[in-house]
Amino acid sequence: MRWLVALLACLVAATPAAAQKRIALTFDDVPRNPGGFMTPDARAKLLVRALAKARVKQAAFFVTVGNLEKPETGDGAANIARYVRAGHVIANHSFAHSRLSGMAAADYLADIDRAEGWLKGRPGYRPWFRYPFLDEGGKDKAKRDAVREGLRARGLANGYVTAESSDWNIESLAAAAKKDGKRLDMAALRDLYVESHVEAAEFYDALAVKTLGRSPAHVMLLHETDIAAMFVDDLVKALRAKGWEIVTADAAFADPIRALRPDTPYAQGTLTEALAWEKGLPAPRWYERNDLKIATPLFRKRVLGEAE
Repeated sequence: MRWLVALLACLVAATPAAAQKRIALTFDDVPRNPGGFMTPDARAKLLVRALAKARVKQAAFFVTVGNLEKPETGDGAANIARYVRAGHVIANHSFAHSRLSGMAAADYLADIDRAEGWLKGRPGYRPWFRYPFLDEGGKDKAKRDAVREGLRARGLANGYVTAESSDWNIESLAAAAKKDGKRLDMAALRDLYVESHVEAAEFYDALAVKTLGRSPAHVMLLHETDIAAMFVDDLVKALRAKGWEIVTADAAFADPIRALRPDTPYAQGTLTEALAWEKGLPAPRWYERNDLKIATPLFRKRVLGEAE
């Protein structure tokens, strides 16, 4: 009997513990236009409180610097400073938020430089650049590689994304419905927002494990929206309930995945998708609700109570 107990003990010791799922929260398009529920300044204040309540030590806010010149985005500089005082970090999301596939590489890099002129040296600054629309040049590999090299020469790392669920679409639909005087089921809106992002995290993690053989520290794409401010605390609770650890952006972008530069026929989307495509994994390599033909009818049915 003793030998059996010893054997079982050895087997237990040799069994690797389940990998901890880790994810960082990042917010794009800062400062953003008003949503359907609050002013940009009120949104920033609520978002800071919500992240503190959720015990998120450090999120990353990717700044579209040209938005600071738009009066409808509120006191953007003050709100960015508010995020940093709360322990969060800021990084480059370009000046004009243009698609790389629609412009020359030199002009695109000049736009990045213009944004860096405002960002670099500010408290909380990190040398990360996130492509607007996650567009790395589409089919144009020469352009893709020119910008990749331009970022390297500037000391900027790719502020990639590994998980997303098109939260901008949920926000846009909610704002439009409110403007039109439609009744929104706010509990259903919250549940749809939370559920979509948790499912997306699970989907992309499973895809990463198939591709890499491990679960990396993930980077979730969110936007500085009203619904993020209202529901991010609920989202974090739901992620933790599924076994996710919320890590800092610094920790996530230190994962070895940061060094990978996948070569795919079309360069746009999450890093997870690109790596899976490069490896030859079949489609779909994206969470289904990133297809607006699925996501929009689902919103209308669940949040507005409209028939399909």
